[in-house]
Amino acid sequence: MGINIEEFDYSLPKEFIAQYPEKEREASRMLVFNRADGSMTHRAFRDVTQYLKESDVLVLNDSKVIPARISAKKPTGARVDILLIEKINDKSWFCLVNGVKGGVRELKVLIGHREATLRRGIESWIIEFDQNREMFDIMGEYGKMPLPPYVKRKDGDGAIDIDRYQTVYAEMPGSIAAPTAGFHFTEQLLNVIRQTGVNVLKITLHIGIGTFFLIKTQNVADHRMHGEYYHVTPEAKAFIRKAKDEGRRIIACGTSVVRTLESLYERNGSAPLAGKTELFIYPGHHFNVVDALITNFHLPRSTPLLLVSAFAGTREIMRCYTEAIEKGYRFYSYGDAMFIL
Repeated sequence: MGINIEEFDYSLPKEFIAQYPEKEREASRMLVFNRADGSMTHRAFRDVTQYLKESDVLVLNDSKVIPARISAKKPTGARVDILLIEKINDKSWFCLVNGVKGGVRELKVLIGHREATLRRGIESWIIEFDQNREMFDIMGEYGKMPLPPYVKRKDGDGAIDIDRYQTVYAEMPGSIAAPTAGFHFTEQLLNVIRQTGVNVLKITLHIGIGTFFLIKTQNVADHRMHGEYYHVTPEAKAFIRKAKDEGRRIIACGTSVVRTLESLYERNGSAPLAGKTELFIYPGHHFNVVDALITNFHLPRSTPLLLVSAFAGTREIMRCYTEAIEKGYRFYSYGDAMFIL
């Protein structure tokens, strides 16, 4: 029979979708769910220190969001919206395109004063430039942060998102969606966490369409994840292995960290330190590495929702989400946090 995707559907009133970040990162609310006894506690995110202890290992995703949303013009002057999704080489990227009719296979567009060619591929478009590395110049000049479509604002130019649609520890450019669980940390809070004896490690997974594409298949197992690039240093892998052997807790900040660590330790830890992961985690998955998870509230029928359901139990997650809605939590990218113990 398999697992029916309808088990991961829920109704969320629009007013619960956060359109802006909290004024202070640490001020977000945090629902703490204890898997051992099924209890729920409501705290502010800055209280996360009370749930961390000396010798814990907190793993962060240091991927940096690139300004991948670009507006172009057709020869007619009509607008074309482009979302870069993956670099092919210095001249070409895979991209998603909005504003081009279905029968068009190739189109010249203008981005500022630069000309580019759009070609329709099998699953996405390809955009190609005349000069190497021109896309990075274009992103710097014309690109906007790739906010998800449920963030709908009538005012402003998105200036706030340059800073806030990014974690404070982002270093490695490459994501087209943010590792949002990390939004709630400040450098000051991370310093306090380190001072309590918690080890803070960084790994990289560049979030792409694999994470934000919703599941369309009725049977969950029929869904195919698009590959996303990850990189872990030998030192980080060895540290995590030693910590696991010593019985210390590995706490993942975000579903992207969970996927990276669980991918890394597939096949008895023989996976490469860098590459693409297509690991799709849904209920029934056996977790080899992660002991606790900091995350946000996820969309219905999304792969992150299935991952947290695999970690905490589908019925329990839906109970937490019902409670969060009743308590007025803010949902999705700019919303509040969960800490699953």
